[in-house]
Amino acid sequence: MTEILDDKPDALRQKLDSLPTEPGVYKFLDDEGAVLYVGKAKNLRSRVRSYFQSSRQRDGRIEVMVKKAVDVDLIVTDTEAEALILENNQIKELQPRYNVNLRDDKTYPYICIKNERFPRVFKTRTVKQDGSDYFGPYTNVSKMNDMMDAIRSVFQLRTCSLDLTEEKIAEGKYDVCLQYHIDNCQAPCVGKQSEADYMETIEQVKSLLNGQTQSLIDRLTDEMETASEERNFEEAARLRDQIQALKEYSQQQKVVSQDFEDRDVFALHVDRDEGIACGVLFQVREGKMIGERHTYLKRIDGRTDEELMLSFVETYYADANFVPEEVLLSHDPNDHPAQDTHALDALLRQAKGHQVPIKVPQRGEKASLVRMAQSNAKLKVGEWKTQRMKRERDRIPESLKALADQLGLDDPPRRIDGIDVSHHGGKETVASCVVFTDATPRKSDYRTYKIRSTDEGTPDDYQAMREVVRRRYRRMIEEDGPWPDLVVIDGGKGQLSSAVDVLKDVGAFDRVPVIGLAKRLEEVFRPGDSDPVFFAKDSPALQVLQKVRDEAHRFAVTYQRKRRKKQTLQSELLDIHGIGEKTAQTLLSEFGSVAKVKETDEDALADVVGPAKAEKVTSYYAENGD
Repeated sequence: MTEILDDKPDALRQKLDSLPTEPGVYKFLDDEGAVLYVGKAKNLRSRVRSYFQSSRQRDGRIEVMVKKAVDVDLIVTDTEAEALILENNQIKELQPRYNVNLRDDKTYPYICIKNERFPRVFKTRTVKQDGSDYFGPYTNVSKMNDMMDAIRSVFQLRTCSLDLTEEKIAEGKYDVCLQYHIDNCQAPCVGKQSEADYMETIEQVKSLLNGQTQSLIDRLTDEMETASEERNFEEAARLRDQIQALKEYSQQQKVVSQDFEDRDVFALHVDRDEGIACGVLFQVREGKMIGERHTYLKRIDGRTDEELMLSFVETYYADANFVPEEVLLSHDPNDHPAQDTHALDALLRQAKGHQVPIKVPQRGEKASLVRMAQSNAKLKVGEWKTQRMKRERDRIPESLKALADQLGLDDPPRRIDGIDVSHHGGKETVASCVVFTDATPRKSDYRTYKIRSTDEGTPDDYQAMREVVRRRYRRMIEEDGPWPDLVVIDGGKGQLSSAVDVLKDVGAFDRVPVIGLAKRLEEVFRPGDSDPVFFAKDSPALQVLQKVRDEAHRFAVTYQRKRRKKQTLQSELLDIHGIGEKTAQTLLSEFGSVAKVKETDEDALADVVGPAKAEKVTSYYAENGD
């Protein structure tokens, strides 16, 4: 060890002489203080000192890291399991150069149980460290939507964003909404459902999300029988309907194991030539496949398959909210002399309360499951290689490079936001934001806005622009993106100035370049410049800006027309004596159109707006014909 430490600072030598023997996390730093590598240890003294032993066999990657290391930081933990979780979080946050880089191939959605009183359950692609529970990610969005449909049909959870504090409910701040009247919510907002009862339902939702469908069905069946014995037939009927919905959902899932156990199946495929590996996880609950996820592993040079497998499994369980009865692997981490699964064993035992078997099956049904997961991992690596070749072909358009040059941008604006404001004779002011990626419309990211801050009949385009820019980029700050590389405002200096003022106010001005494009002479204005930037009329760069501006205008006008049409339809309902705007809107929201309202019988209408108003609607159309 002395030989390796000859060129190391005295401070590092002193630290190595006084290392603790407790478990924890260590970080090697270079001469600029950057983190080179993060690791965990059962015994920090033994593990960290081993890097500087000349007799230790190290791969080339770690050899280079040790040569660059001039310092080591330590965090002592109580247990190996805590060290594993902390190591995982540190690697995610710091992205050290010499650790294996695990990344999903895209941002997959999660199901979130919000950390709040009377929690909401919803889909999201943004994971926040706010105490909420996240289930996923779901690589199969269709299956996630099936899960959400099952949750909505089985459990009567709120979907509103009301602040349901105990004080506000007691003060009667809220009224029941349509969701209560159509039995989609039990109205905790007005005290019709207790917090304890609601949280019991949330625990049932968690059981379903963790794949415990049959055990949930059994529990609800017992509750139904108890309710029936107590002659609470309404509650028994509600539970019966929940059970039926759960059974229908369960039948959609594929049975892959006849012993109906809970297990996770991990498999790995490594392509050394491409420097890429893919780990696949099958989540099997009660013998049924409920989910699949995959993760690409990069920076794999010098890492054995067994090391990569352990990194994949440990990273998953550091964040997992459910641990099964058994874990199956395609590669045995213990086959590598430098590897051990002590920390993983401790983490699983801590979460489950008992030892969780980790197996590498060689034959039978379990081995077939592992082989199936491996085949999927190989397929994913093939897809990654295909996508990489496609990305290499799809180079940045020359028009965007030219646009960056003319506007003085550091990089081509591959993602562009285009914002426009529109009104109809000073009324119905709306705004749109369209998104282009690589000069191509990305319609799934388009957004429309109903402007609330301007007086009806008095057009104020500058105020409307300030409102839409504030709403869009304040939310972007809250969700941290996705940020555009350029914002194009439809208008000249006045519109641009309004947008710039708001961007500065919300703290987004320094994060994204913004320009204004005036229609008359196709002048391009930049913040702070009194003179416009002129583009040649046939310039591809100008054509990109025009496409963005024209699309934003088209989308705003289309949205405005839809609103006017909807209001026209609503006005027909307003001709009915005793039907106000709120009732007309409720009818349209429920039935979709005036034509559907006409066709609906009185009983169905009464379920939505009550018998008296339903009678007024049916009488009106009976007297006035179809």
